[in-house]
Amino acid sequence: MSSYRNFTELMLARAAQAPGGDALLLLPDSMERGRPKSVSYRSLDASVRRLAGWLQSQDAAGERVLLLHRSRHQFAVSFLACLYAGAIAVPVPPGGGRAHHEERVAGIVKDTTPCLTLTDAALAPEVSRLLARCGYGNTPCLPADAVPTAPPWSLPELSSDTVAYLQYTSGSTGHPHGVMVTHENLLANQQAIHDALGTQAGARMGGWLPLHHDMGLVGQLLHPLWLGGTSVMLPAETFIRHPVRWLEAIGRHGITVSGAPDFAYDLCLRRVTDEQLDGLDLSGWHTAVSGGEPVRAETLRDFAERFAPAGFRAGAFSPCYGLAEATLLVSGSRGTQPCHERTVDAEALERHLWHEPTPGRPTRRLPSCGPAAGCEIRIVDPETGAVVPDGRIGEIWVRGGGVAAGYWRDLGKTARFFGASTADGERGFLRTGDLGTLDDGHLYVTGRLKDMIVVAGRNLYPQDVERTIQQVNALFGPGTAFAVPGERERVVVVQELRTRSGYDLDLAALATQVERCLTDEFDVRVGGVLLVRPGTVRRTTSGKVERSAMRELFLRGRIRPLHQRLDTDLSTGPAALTG
Repeated sequence: MSSYRNFTELMLARAAQAPGGDALLLLPDSMERGRPKSVSYRSLDASVRRLAGWLQSQDAAGERVLLLHRSRHQFAVSFLACLYAGAIAVPVPPGGGRAHHEERVAGIVKDTTPCLTLTDAALAPEVSRLLARCGYGNTPCLPADAVPTAPPWSLPELSSDTVAYLQYTSGSTGHPHGVMVTHENLLANQQAIHDALGTQAGARMGGWLPLHHDMGLVGQLLHPLWLGGTSVMLPAETFIRHPVRWLEAIGRHGITVSGAPDFAYDLCLRRVTDEQLDGLDLSGWHTAVSGGEPVRAETLRDFAERFAPAGFRAGAFSPCYGLAEATLLVSGSRGTQPCHERTVDAEALERHLWHEPTPGRPTRRLPSCGPAAGCEIRIVDPETGAVVPDGRIGEIWVRGGGVAAGYWRDLGKTARFFGASTADGERGFLRTGDLGTLDDGHLYVTGRLKDMIVVAGRNLYPQDVERTIQQVNALFGPGTAFAVPGERERVVVVQELRTRSGYDLDLAALATQVERCLTDEFDVRVGGVLLVRPGTVRRTTSGKVERSAMRELFLRGRIRPLHQRLDTDLSTGPAALTG
């Protein structure tokens, strides 16, 4: 599989080897709305060639092509057509009806200056208006399945270092960062996924993850095609409304490898009923990947226990670590292997120390994210660049074929994060900004460098604070915690309430409970608690909390709480602290 020079060559080979095989299996929005639709390799290749020929007639080779699709089938065709034509695909979320979503899309449009936009017929008017508001009203916007007749497609000259697509990372909506993923990066990471997870040729893989996100694109669309297998795709909206549909699809359609962030497994725990559980068959789920956000040992344990009657094996879990800057996977192991786990001293962890538990003191359980997959990992002191020994916590640095070429049109950030050198002269590393340690060859991720809360000289991991707050009340949904500046740094909490109507709760008492909980558990000064409506806390498409964006919104005074309790200097105007 590694003999191909680019992903286009690989796809042409797949279409020639098994033209009648299923490339895609598109599941309906609901059980009552039709049967699954299969798309053969022959049909997919024909559609891709037709669109690629038109892209070539528009001189799109080497240019950016924006992809905004709700149709999973059409997204797959448009993305592959860009690869066939030598254009640079730019997957973008199709829209969510929220202002920050439009801000993000606008930022990507301004960063890429696309030569044209491909979308669905139903979305075309809305996307055209969005482009006009961004100042790009002259950019052609066409439904990808209705482009005019064009000359036949011809295979372009594609080198291994040709940029295949730009993967925009999570972060501040106004300053998106487009990771330049080359054909070589893509092929190298596909090999790494195969070697780490033990994926089989012809396998059925898939799930519900959005295709504009790296985990959905690389892991659930492109990897099955790389294997010559079938990508089984469920709409993300269907999973959010009815989590059981994901688990039903795994049993009914023979999916052997599927994955999602931790929050998705937790959502299944909370929303799948006992009656629905009785109808599930998860015995064929060989590898259940958990990645995209911190993996919680408690979630893995509780999910395995709850769904064991449906045939789910605890050993199927494969906690993984990765990021868009490395194409996708950095570390992981196949689900047939025992999941390594460490229980460490929680207070020592705050000091970036990896210690065995002390009797009578708080502990934290951390699952291993597996050994390095197709790359090298170093744990480095972020201040000095010195590689620290195993069992010490530092920044995770990565080097390998999957590490991308850098950020689109951002030489400054590319220089800071790509091609880093350690203090002893090793070159070519990606600085991930994540914290972790290596223990017996396995990577344990402990937190994120830029999200770290430093209070009174202590390093608090925000996910620990957020997880503790979740225990205060059953009505608490997603939340986030971050530090705000001042004479002394203080912790601010933004916490959603699950209920959508009739807030007949004593919100002041709830806020007081949150403060008391954090004071008791972490001995920190809480600067403020904001109780907010569902949907206020921004999350990425993979479910990761966008803490830096939420902190920025707070400092700019742009969060509208149902109730808040803030220190006096904060309540007089958080925007004053932005300096």
